[in-house]
Amino acid sequence: MPHENGMSTIDSNANSSPVVIRELQTSKDYLACVDLQEATWGIGFAEKVPPAILKIAQKIGGIAAGAFDAQGGLVGFVFGLTGLQDGENVHWSHLLATRNEWRDHGIGQQLKYYQRRQVLARGVRTMYWTFDPLVARNAHLNVNKLGVVVVEYARDMYVDDPASPVQAGIGMDRFIVKWDLAEDVAPGASSRPASGPPPHAPVINVAPRSGLPAPVSGMASGAGAVQVQIPGDIQEIQSSDLGLAARWRESTRSAFEHYLSSGYRVATFHIDSGSGDGFYMLEPPSGAE
Repeated sequence: MPHENGMSTIDSNANSSPVVIRELQTSKDYLACVDLQEATWGIGFAEKVPPAILKIAQKIGGIAAGAFDAQGGLVGFVFGLTGLQDGENVHWSHLLATRNEWRDHGIGQQLKYYQRRQVLARGVRTMYWTFDPLVARNAHLNVNKLGVVVVEYARDMYVDDPASPVQAGIGMDRFIVKWDLAEDVAPGASSRPASGPPPHAPVINVAPRSGLPAPVSGMASGAGAVQVQIPGDIQEIQSSDLGLAARWRESTRSAFEHYLSSGYRVATFHIDSGSGDGFYMLEPPSGAE
């Protein structure tokens, strides 16, 4: 999934890579960015950003930057817009993609920190974007590596695009997240656990391994920390059993909407070393029993 509106797979590995990250500058750069969008989300991708908008956005405080290999080829890019929210300058990071063969080289994380530096230089202190809660790779990067704050669960945030094999069939629910750029976060640092056995807290959604999922259980608020389970690879499930993937969306949507609306917050994300499934830890409001 490389796509910040949640339709992409972001690299979670922080290993250094032999790339140069810079702003898109030439017609060749902009066309390569469009080509990478289509390679990621499919030909005819409805939300494709054309060269003119990529270039114009840069002139009004936006970011359109790429990661280039030793031969000058574009292997990843990030795109975002800067605007006003309640009188404050904020940045919305809209698209992020990495070519398949460059996954797990830390390109996505490098692009995010480049974007962070550029946005800070413009006097912006807050960045927003979205990601799909069902994608474990993105959850690990966003929650564990970048330390974002989940501010909203947005049902059908984007138009379901049947032209995109990455997105179709399970709806476009997304987490809207906030990154406080004033905090001093070192690239590659991880203050939150990534893998191991899930913490001791009840899992409140029923994993739809087969057949229809049972109703979400334990939906009472104020019962302490809870966990929401997601599959280890939702995209593999989408390609093999679209109905099962849709039931995963239904199961997690009910849990997230209930608990986040009750004041719970996403605290950590863990990957179970046995099953490979992911588990979000949701903590109750401060002072709740």
